[in-house]
Amino acid sequence: MSENTHEKLPIRMLHDRVLVRTDIPEGERRSSGGIVIPATAAVGRRLAWAEVVAVGQNVRTVEPGDRVLYDPEDRAEVEVRGVAYVLMRERDLHAVAADRFEGSEDATGLYL
Repeated sequence: MSENTHEKLPIRMLHDRVLVRTDIPEGERRSSGGIVIPATAAVGRRLAWAEVVAVGQNVRTVEPGDRVLYDPEDRAEVEVRGVAYVLMRERDLHAVAADRFEGSEDATGLYL
C-alpha cells in the first residue's frame, strides 16, 4: 500500500509501532505447484510478508513502502476505514526487503 495508490491514513503511529498490511488474505492459499491449501490445514509456524503503511517516530529501520517479514501469530489487528491492518513493534519484525537496499554492493535486497 503505497502513498501513490492509496489515500493517507487518518492516524499517526506512536513510538516504535509499525502498521502493516498483509500481502495475502487469511484462508486458502496456493502452493508453488498450484495446489490449493485450505485454511484449516495444519502447518508449522510460518512467517508472513506484509507492506509497511505507517511508522512511529522512533522506528529506525523501516519506512512506509518496505516489505517486512513477521510472525502472524504475534500480532494485533486493527481496522481502519474498513481495511484490516496488523500493528506491531519494530522489534517484532524479522526482516526487511526494500528497493533502497538494492543499490549497495553485495546487497540481496533483504536486510536480516
